[in-house]
Amino acid sequence: MFLPSAAYIVSSRNPAAVVPPNILSERNKRHRSNHGGTSITQRFEWTLERCTFAVIRSFVGWEPDLFPQVAPLLRKPVVPLGLLPPSPDGGRADGEHAAVRWLDEQPQGSVVYVALGSEVRLGLELVRELALGLELAGARFLWALRNPGGVPDADLLPPGFQERTHGRGLVATGWVPQLSVLAHGAVGGFLTHCGTSSVVEGLLFGRPLIMLPILWDQGPIASLMEGKNVGLQVARDENNGSFDRHGVASAVRAVMLEEETRGIFLANALKQQAIVADKELHERYIDQFVEQLRSYTADGNSSTAFSPPEAGALV
Repeated sequence: MFLPSAAYIVSSRNPAAVVPPNILSERNKRHRSNHGGTSITQRFEWTLERCTFAVIRSFVGWEPDLFPQVAPLLRKPVVPLGLLPPSPDGGRADGEHAAVRWLDEQPQGSVVYVALGSEVRLGLELVRELALGLELAGARFLWALRNPGGVPDADLLPPGFQERTHGRGLVATGWVPQLSVLAHGAVGGFLTHCGTSSVVEGLLFGRPLIMLPILWDQGPIASLMEGKNVGLQVARDENNGSFDRHGVASAVRAVMLEEETRGIFLANALKQQAIVADKELHERYIDQFVEQLRSYTADGNSSTAFSPPEAGALV
């Protein structure tokens, strides 16, 4: 069974310990939804019951307080897989994309890249609050905007928004080459939903984070990243999980424009970059996983095949 993070597993077993109520309520709505009469939570529990072991896209050094809690909570052996970062060379492609060409014209480190993933579709009201927050913040931005559906692209943004932000902002409603954008020298921060892949990709290039988690494991991952002090979460309404333009603007300014806080977030993001970009580290975890699979296939004994590594062998 493949799991996204230790933070998610620990929070799902003890939600109040990691996930603020506003995020929890959004996540639970989705988890209680029916798919052929079976909720996502039920599917997860049935799969967990029937699996032999769990694999997590993480490792002890990434989640030192949380990773050791997972095996006792699941009552299954747990294998770390590392972070599975993409190759940084992937960011060199797509140089002719319109978004990348626009970045070529911007000052170094001045642009916040905004992308909320393929699963998150904000309602129209929140899309417009996010837009007004970016305008209010005053930072340059590149926004990969997904249409929530049922709304013409021309009606997505607040009236006059594109005119008022012309020259310092670009909104792209089509596909955007995320790795190429994050690798670009003009990008100085990443406003993200905190999906595992997005966080890994952002830190691969040392980008501090403005965090806007919406569903599933995103809240626990955002809390984990705040603990590493690589960025700041957008303030949320504790009752319904909504956010407003002022919360967006405040977080963007702190990460992008305010010298003292930006310096702290950037320095810590660069520290995490050294871990995320450590190719040998993550390849050792993959090699270990393959060896354990082979061992399990050979002897069929999960108690020996998935014993933890010697202390200090992998961190």
